[in-house]
Amino acid sequence: MERAHQIDYRVYGDDIQFVEISLDYGETIIAEPGAMMYMDADIEMDTIFGDGNRRESSKGFKGILATAGKRVLSGENLFTSTFTNKAIEKKSLAFAAPYPGKIIPVNLMDYGGQLICQRDSYLCSAKGIEISIAFQKKIGVGFFGGEGFIMQKLRGDGLAFLHAGGTIIKRELNAGEMLKLDTGCLVAFTAGVEYDVQFVGNVKSALFGGEGLFLATLRGPGTVWLQSLPFSRMADRIFSASKKSNSGASSKGEGSLLGSIGIGNLFGED
Repeated sequence: MERAHQIDYRVYGDDIQFVEISLDYGETIIAEPGAMMYMDADIEMDTIFGDGNRRESSKGFKGILATAGKRVLSGENLFTSTFTNKAIEKKSLAFAAPYPGKIIPVNLMDYGGQLICQRDSYLCSAKGIEISIAFQKKIGVGFFGGEGFIMQKLRGDGLAFLHAGGTIIKRELNAGEMLKLDTGCLVAFTAGVEYDVQFVGNVKSALFGGEGLFLATLRGPGTVWLQSLPFSRMADRIFSASKKSNSGASSKGEGSLLGSIGIGNLFGED
């Protein structure tokens, strides 16, 4: 496996974060298209198929195409962006989170060189990290696990940066220890964790409890990362609120004092 570039970084912000990465001469960072916030002038940007991993590139065009195809299956863009420092001195660039939440730096060497994560959580990584797909073998997980049959697999010996919504919690599970959670709150887990889904067990709770029909189950040993505010949950609340606002704003004047008074009434118009 290709040795990942060793990079330095610093995370800024609280609820809406960005990560600034410092590159020595010749070092490269791989990122999702559109994630870059700013960069020094001597950093060269390029767009490539797949993740630029040398193992796949050594197989020629078919290997590159296979890597790019895996990204499409996992719900990601066909291309990735590369940023390489061409200056002798150290240069910096930054990547911003796409919505409110936290950036999670993970050194894959600390977790056996492999991590499974949800499809939209990957932000960027050092060159040499392989980004592939992880199929869920259990049918129940594929249909009801919130992420479908396909998740992302990160492999390598360097740094990768994930992003998730709200507050992030990291849990260490002992062998046989099980954790139940909302399917959307899962961010990532190490290779030794067993991922499954479970019916809530109570029809009344399933229909009226607001937690859905199924819960995700994670069984140790291993490490898991959870998020308090999945993007899907936030999007649903925004969509629901916008529907209520559009249907009732004209009659109720919701949203402002001027709306409740009526602009015409304010100026004495009929």
